[in-house]
Amino acid sequence: MTPLHSFVCSLIFLPFIILVSSQTLSHQEQTIENPLILQACSNIRDRNACLANLKSFLDNHNVVNQKPDSILRAALKATINETQLAMQKFTKFASLSSTSREQIAIEDCKELLDFSVSELAWSLAEMKEIRAGSQNPHSQGNLKAWLSAALSNQDTCLEGFEGTNRHLETFIKGSLTQVTQLISNVLALYTQLHILPFKPPRNYGGQTNTFFPKWMTKGDKELMLASPEGMHVDVVVALDGSGRFRSISEAINDAPDHSIRRYVIYAKRGVYKENIDMKKKKTNIMLIGDGIGATVITGDRNFMQGWTTFRTATVAVSGKGFIARDITFRNTAGPQSHQGVALRVDSDQSAFYRCSMEGYQDTLYAHSLRQFYRECSISGTIDFIFGNGAAVLQNCKIYTREPLPLQKVTITAQGRKNPNQNTGFSIQDSFVYATKPTYLGRPWKEYSRTVFMNTYMSSMVQPQGWLEWYGNFALSTLWYGEYRNYGPGAALSGRVRWPGYHMAMDASTADSFTVRRFIDGLAWLPATGVTFSAGLSN
Repeated sequence: MTPLHSFVCSLIFLPFIILVSSQTLSHQEQTIENPLILQACSNIRDRNACLANLKSFLDNHNVVNQKPDSILRAALKATINETQLAMQKFTKFASLSSTSREQIAIEDCKELLDFSVSELAWSLAEMKEIRAGSQNPHSQGNLKAWLSAALSNQDTCLEGFEGTNRHLETFIKGSLTQVTQLISNVLALYTQLHILPFKPPRNYGGQTNTFFPKWMTKGDKELMLASPEGMHVDVVVALDGSGRFRSISEAINDAPDHSIRRYVIYAKRGVYKENIDMKKKKTNIMLIGDGIGATVITGDRNFMQGWTTFRTATVAVSGKGFIARDITFRNTAGPQSHQGVALRVDSDQSAFYRCSMEGYQDTLYAHSLRQFYRECSISGTIDFIFGNGAAVLQNCKIYTREPLPLQKVTITAQGRKNPNQNTGFSIQDSFVYATKPTYLGRPWKEYSRTVFMNTYMSSMVQPQGWLEWYGNFALSTLWYGEYRNYGPGAALSGRVRWPGYHMAMDASTADSFTVRRFIDGLAWLPATGVTFSAGLSN
């Protein structure tokens, strides 16, 4: 840590130190003079147990003279330990479930807590690399992304109990409360220790044009530009039996686990009626089709059938580094079936190029981590781009469909729940083709964040632009913005006047929502071969 960094941190925590010293502390707290350690266990029900657990993970168990990075690592270890303990309890909860929806929700929770353990472990490994002298300029972006994702998974777990009698949810919520608070504390600590102004790494780039960067390999360029017949693929899927497999699920299951190289699956033209669940161990997979409407993956799982929203996805991808090109993801459950996800994404540094996501309510579930969409089409009725990922959509076409009577069409429902999370939706250089009265978004969670930039809006985008979730919820804490949009629905004169709405962002603020800054895109997008614009368009 630099002297300047230490000085800034001392200013941050001085009021906190004074506050703590003026209160009556427990015996356990009186033995701990480091305010960072106290903050790591703030708002925990059994604070003494938390402090004792945290102390056991400190270097040499020396409480007073610990450096901030050592405390942060110890807090991460303690949080991983608590999350693993919570996971062990779910076996007991399974025996208490009385309905199929509850059983599905419990399985969701197991998977989501497993996501959290992985994301916390990645964060701990990144911190060890930094401590060992790593100069990776993208470490800060990685840590913020992984900690932000880990914080949201527990909410998704509890949301799965919608439609049940909620008795089991009460037990589970008690087990998750401490995990959620610990992760929140770790994220807050990390954020406070990294408040210095953003400094882009050397050669960060100020490119604003579409390009294939110099450092992208020839092979990666060919993957994105060549026809499937003219490129190397690892396996072919075809309904007519001309490939190695007849289903895409079989090809993914056969792919190597934890692959460090790009593994290419080519799905020939056809309508594949299957539900695909690509687990987190399936990394660096690239799925290529013959084009939108030609290679189609379709299903009809929906909430009314007893599925949780998380599990309704026709295609769910969780392995890092997933890429899809020239594919349609479809959920045919109509608006009367309520939630029916076409594509759910938990894949960090994932990219979708010339793809289509078709559904009604909850079409594209950008659930967590960093995602990029280029020249894609997304259609739906209610909250049809939703979740708590950090996602940029560029040159995409957004279409509305016929909702149920009295329903209002809303494009986005972003789920940022904590101001320290790096998540949000940035829709740039795109086209909103609304054919029904449409709103740009509504705040699903308290710190919902969405921006539209340089985007065409048809006349059916309503003058107020945005819609309340209910009452005054989140209107002061959300972050919605618009920048240089155009078209008959882009006029700002009738827009909402909420405290959290930014009617006309300036260029500097808008730039913070671009690929190079919002999703740290220059660290990983070039290797995908997907075309992108790094900054604001002219």
